[in-house]
Amino acid sequence: MSIIKLNNNGVKNATAFGSITGLGSMVFIKKLTASSSATLSFVDGSSGVVLDNTYKEYLFTFNNMHPATDNKSFQFNMSVDSGSNYNVTKTTTDFLAYTYEGSENPSALAYNSGLAQSTNFQDISSVCGNDNDQSTSGYLHIFNPSSTTFVKHFISKSFSSNHDNATVNFFAAGYGNTTSAVDAIQFKFSSGNTDAGDICLYGIA
Repeated sequence: MSIIKLNNNGVKNATAFGSITGLGSMVFIKKLTASSSATLSFVDGSSGVVLDNTYKEYLFTFNNMHPATDNKSFQFNMSVDSGSNYNVTKTTTDFLAYTYEGSENPSALAYNSGLAQSTNFQDISSVCGNDNDQSTSGYLHIFNPSSTTFVKHFISKSFSSNHDNATVNFFAAGYGNTTSAVDAIQFKFSSGNTDAGDICLYGIA
């Protein structure tokens, strides 16, 4: 790759520029909207969902997910059997930074133990409040879910209005310890329904 230098004529006198190629673009695939929903599931080949080798990377964005029950975490799990079971074994890590509305409580950075070869659902938010103005928003990246060679890496970041009036930035990462193709992803709160919010799925071209 060459380095482009500008002389003292500057950009204003340039007559043409080369194009930059190879940059990925987000391709919208599917949106699910919660309405007192127990779960929200994206299954490859169902209702227009694409979650296969069409893309090497998939991005889920979740927007204002509002729990019916106070003090619950937003979570996800993976499936290798088209959604019959969401129980992929995972090893993960997560940490969070938070600040309370009241000055009597300090801000802090905390580390959670994550999952160690567990089939449980993985938290991708802190515990969220169910007040009318509280919710959690963020994103989840899944890398090469259709691979039959490698484990399935993911990274996630979210921001929540916490049940005890803290603002919480939550980071999670890990891998699904399977070489089978992951063909479905399910989201839910750790208990109770999801009252409102939407999740969008994109492929990264």
